[in-house]
Amino acid sequence: MRPFTLLIKPTGPDCNIACSYCFYACKTCVFGEGSHRMSDEVQETLVKSYMSLRFEGSSFAWQGGEPTLMGLDFYKRLVELQQKYGEDGQLVTNALQTNGILLDDEWCKFLAEYKFLVGISLDGPKHFHDIYRLDRAGGGTYDRVVAGIEKCRQHHVEFNILVLLNDRNVEHPDELFDFFVKEKKIKYLQFVQCVERDPETGEIASFSITPKQYGEFMCKIFDRWLEYGTNKVSIRTFDSVVSYLLGMGHTECTMGPQCNGYIVIEHNGDAFCCDFYVDNKWRLGNICETPIEQLAGGKLKRQFSRNKRDIDNKCLVCRHLDICRGGCPKDRLAGSGTHKAPSYFCEGYKLFFDHTLGHFRQLATELQRQQGS
Repeated sequence: MRPFTLLIKPTGPDCNIACSYCFYACKTCVFGEGSHRMSDEVQETLVKSYMSLRFEGSSFAWQGGEPTLMGLDFYKRLVELQQKYGEDGQLVTNALQTNGILLDDEWCKFLAEYKFLVGISLDGPKHFHDIYRLDRAGGGTYDRVVAGIEKCRQHHVEFNILVLLNDRNVEHPDELFDFFVKEKKIKYLQFVQCVERDPETGEIASFSITPKQYGEFMCKIFDRWLEYGTNKVSIRTFDSVVSYLLGMGHTECTMGPQCNGYIVIEHNGDAFCCDFYVDNKWRLGNICETPIEQLAGGKLKRQFSRNKRDIDNKCLVCRHLDICRGGCPKDRLAGSGTHKAPSYFCEGYKLFFDHTLGHFRQLATELQRQQGS
């Protein structure tokens, strides 16, 4: 069957901080109140069933909530299980998306030894980061996150930075670029646009960004990246566009033709189509009851994957359809829960692609020339 990645939530929606814009904290309505932790039984079933598929590469992506709340022993046991159920030569990768607060010497020694790819959330300098990324006492988390990043550096952990673009930091692309690239010497960056609905009013939440803000921000970041040196820093969206233009497809799912790259596994073994759609409608089943390959290849998952193709008529005549594919379905907010609606970020995407595609094509052509020489 077609290989897929596992996006695993071992602590469900539980987290040790309380970000104002978190879209996953509300999932207690699905799993109930109290603590959510993956059991040894679910962990072993997960590893055994997935490794038995013998994909050329078996990819485990650990997210949350906050996955480090499981404790380091959970991940030590994970590696033992992967070694137990894997075959010689089978490639296994582990990625960990974290707020970075719990990363100390012991954690980082382990992550480096077993080559975990770590993603750390940081929204920019302290005066931006500490607006929305607060602890449960209402205090800022910037200093603790930066301390975790420095521990990663000391122990040579491979890491990247995830920046959530909100209504405050999106207005300062130059400051963010200088902070991350010049001051903090970050080599791998991803910018994720924030848009959520206020659960009480149904309106776009105040911390969200507008399509125009997103387009202008990405245009400016692109200009700075081009000027600074495209081989000196990796920006995920830019890498994805270049990959597409080289004929290898997008490397991030937002602009892919279908939503079929991964399935979500929750702490209790429940499987879902996508972490933006963790609800009963898109529950695939449970890995302790149904083989994981049946969950990932079943009728419901296939339907979900195909739904992305059901796009608005405006998209069908858009000059950027091939490269955009309507964006992420969760951003098709005008569709009232359906997939057939233009992306909220449509105008921002047009602004970005109109400004950058000529340069991207030149970059792709140059890379092809270098590879052929």
